Amino acid sequence: QVQLVESGGGLVQAGGSLRLSCAASGLTFSSYDMGWFRQAPGKEREFVATISRSGVGTYYADSVKGRFTCSRDNAKNTVDLQMNSLKPEDTDVYYCAAGWVTGTKPANYNYWGRGTQVTVSS
Repeated sequence: QVQLVESGGGLVQAGGSLRLSCAASGLTFSSYDMGWFRQAPGKEREFVATISRSGVGTYYADSVKGRFTCSRDNAKNTVDLQMNSLKPEDTDVYYCAAGWVTGTKPANYNYWGRGTQVTVSS
């Protein structure tokens, strides 16, 4: 059974930093691209970042480019999202996802975590 478990969310002041982590099990982690998405109540799930199987390739949404950094450790089956210079508009539930054919669309991802709440106060 595939499991993706996010951690590291919380409450932070604007301008602060958080590091999210996603631990994967039940799949050959190095065979999957990984993505981060976020979603607010009543809104569509929004792409944040993706990282290739090897970890060499990354791609970010314009809204987070230069502030967020995605990395992975295939030996530990984890993918992280370092979030710096956080803004109130970054407040959302953040999800990690794994997929064979990925990109920016949620439908392209096969497996999802349950999410972790990030709240940025002004």
